[in-house]
Amino acid sequence: MDIFSKREGPRPEDVRARKLISKNAGTIRKLADQISNGGFTKMRQDQARRNEQPKPEGLLIYSMSASTKTDDPDPYVRVSLNGRVVLSDRTTGRQIQMLGQIHSSAGSKCFVLATEENGYISPVSDEIRDLLAPYEGIEIGPDFTEEDIVRTFGSCLGLAETQHSGGASSVTRSETGDGRPEDESSELL
Repeated sequence: MDIFSKREGPRPEDVRARKLISKNAGTIRKLADQISNGGFTKMRQDQARRNEQPKPEGLLIYSMSASTKTDDPDPYVRVSLNGRVVLSDRTTGRQIQMLGQIHSSAGSKCFVLATEENGYISPVSDEIRDLLAPYEGIEIGPDFTEEDIVRTFGSCLGLAETQHSGGASSVTRSETGDGRPEDESSELL
């Protein structure tokens, strides 16, 4: 019975072959270029060019990788232009949860909570429903405005400062005697 075990290190014939190739590397490259009509050297140059890192000289380089933001949302209450009251993430601007909608009928506006009974496909959780139930069906007018909804819902849900993104601007300017605003700023800017 013969037992063959693996030797440590390379085989002697592999060592001799590597020495032969390294001694004659220049001749081998010349023959490869002659056979391929210069294609071997061109292929190696292209491969080296592809492996190079880009040089920022004179270039504008933008990183398209995702920004390193926290996964925890920073929620706030927002009333959109179409009357939807939503809970949004302040960092991404994405909607987290729809809380309800402001419906208009016969000249009056009222808030409708997003519940299954009101026909919403993804209703609010029971916890949010219990917190906002007193405001369902409340009339929106001079006594209770959209800004009041944002402030009240934000405080009911225990959120930090909220913002209103729909409707008219809350900034008012007084006018001078000739009808121009006092601050002289352009409304187009």
